[in-house]
Amino acid sequence: MSNASAAPQKGRSSASKLPTTLIVTIIPVTVALNIVGGLIASALRLPVYLDMIGTAVAAIVLGPWWGALVGVLTNSGLALISGPTSLPFALVNVVGALIWGYGVRSWGMGRTIPRFFLLNLIVAVACTATAAPIIVLVFGGATGAGADALTGTFLAIGQGLVGSVLSSNILTSLADKIIGGFVALAIIEALPKAMTENVDLVKSTPLKGILWAVGGIVIGVLVIVVFLALGAGA
Repeated sequence: MSNASAAPQKGRSSASKLPTTLIVTIIPVTVALNIVGGLIASALRLPVYLDMIGTAVAAIVLGPWWGALVGVLTNSGLALISGPTSLPFALVNVVGALIWGYGVRSWGMGRTIPRFFLLNLIVAVACTATAAPIIVLVFGGATGAGADALTGTFLAIGQGLVGSVLSSNILTSLADKIIGGFVALAIIEALPKAMTENVDLVKSTPLKGILWAVGGIVIGVLVIVVFLALGAGA
């Protein structure tokens, strides 16, 4: 009986003690991944953000609060590079990190692809609930991001400012988090197994991880295409 109870305690201990080398490797790489993704999305004025892929990787591999740290460092870095607009949205990155991290590591939502897909949808909704008030109250409805064009389309068809921001942000956030979540899954699959052995995440070959990432990108793009088609029809 004592041996049986000791085993899970050992598992929890090994999962809770992260090697320092793992932390100092993952954090700067994931911050850089976020910053590069965010700058690309901004430069091309894409209707997605691409600045939370690294956040998802860190939150799942290291834990939710490490992912939150990556989110804060990401927005701080983007603010230094492209101006202070990014700073208030650090909270959005933190919210995404906590849900991705706890979702996979505590709630078992990474055990199958359907659960992981649902987790990405939950992250998207939570990020929109956090971002929309910031966009309206701090920036008056527009931040200069590619999603502003979608907000303008909703305004043009008669929606109010708050409704337009919510509608455009939920669509772009759904696309962004589906893409980000599945690209992060592919990245995690490619990591050495020693780094992810304590992560309760669906396992596959690296090729399947890439295919899931591609599938996530396709679904995310389809969300944007369908919306643009509806907007053009209106």
